[in-house]
Amino acid sequence: MIQSSKQVQSLPAYLFSIFHKKKVALEAQGIDVIDLGIGAPDLPTPPFVIDRLIEEVRKPVNHKYSPYGGCAEFKLAVVDFYLNHYGVELDAETEVLALIGSKEGIAHMIGAVLNPGDGVLTPDPGYPVYQSAIHLAHGVTVPFPLDEEKDYAPDFDDISIRDRERSRLMLLNYPNNPTGATVHLDTFIDAVDFARKNDLSLFHDSAYDLVTFGDYQSPSLLQVPGAKDVAVEFGSLSKSFNMSGWRIGYVVGNKELIKALSVVKSNVDTSQFVPIQKAAATALSSDLTTVQANNRTYQMRLDLLVRAYKEMNIEVSRPAGTFFLWAKVPEGFTSQGFAEKMLGEAGVIVTPGNAFGKMGEGYFRSSVSVPIERLHEAVLRMKKAMKGGNP
Repeated sequence: MIQSSKQVQSLPAYLFSIFHKKKVALEAQGIDVIDLGIGAPDLPTPPFVIDRLIEEVRKPVNHKYSPYGGCAEFKLAVVDFYLNHYGVELDAETEVLALIGSKEGIAHMIGAVLNPGDGVLTPDPGYPVYQSAIHLAHGVTVPFPLDEEKDYAPDFDDISIRDRERSRLMLLNYPNNPTGATVHLDTFIDAVDFARKNDLSLFHDSAYDLVTFGDYQSPSLLQVPGAKDVAVEFGSLSKSFNMSGWRIGYVVGNKELIKALSVVKSNVDTSQFVPIQKAAATALSSDLTTVQANNRTYQMRLDLLVRAYKEMNIEVSRPAGTFFLWAKVPEGFTSQGFAEKMLGEAGVIVTPGNAFGKMGEGYFRSSVSVPIERLHEAVLRMKKAMKGGNP
């Protein structure tokens, strides 16, 4: 009998694929479902990026294999972006690697670093893919709490000696998914110091680095002096340039970690299609006015949803980054119970907080990556469902 590996058999189903199946089933019944669950931008990819893609697709030379580490133009664009935006200098050959989306890169990097049984300090609540990748690499997830009372910043002093000693690496993610929390450079200074003292590699998932509001600008982990001795940072064009389906990202930082990942990737893929890389280079080299326009749209939507939730007596604060709202479920509900009520009675998908870890229980996550008129409709439906009371 054909069987998958024990690691695959014991891997929980990916949360968002489960909700997608439920959505498809309801839509097959003629039910209009509004999806506030998944963080996929609905805004269009900038036309100048598409134009560059079309231009490069027409060139036969670009239909060959990409260099394993990525094409030179894309890597140099990443270098220039880091220098201009963060004041961080990078070596394009040794400190930059193109990825088929940051999700792929994080998963493969975890596999490139871990030995069976190694622990990974992982934020709770946190992006579920972290735990999946650790599991597939035969590692052990070692959660550390992100507490609302501490604004979802890590408390390094609270991580036990045992957890430090059994771990090989630590994951961070700011602006944070799912909480929307943001930090300043001092958090990264503490993180680098913690990693050094405990002989840890440090990975920072920076997928939402440009999705910020007001005066807040997300720092880079690599702005910390000496960060490249222990750390890498993963970036993505999915969220800021509305290129989620293009699957293009990068990792920058420590040469040895990037070399390890390049060995894995050269054996399992041949990087991303060259025209996509060149279009992405054009995006990163732009003046970011399209990114700022996106953020104004998200800010307007977030403001709308925050007001609506408060009218429903749901505790929530507008974040300084990401397009997510992390809110407390109403009294009397579990996270899963509230999400099921919204789907069943309102036709609205929200993500239960416990899907992101034990510390997520009692919360739910909403994405505002839907048009404003759909957001208005979702609010009306949720308010109507809430009038039905607690379960």
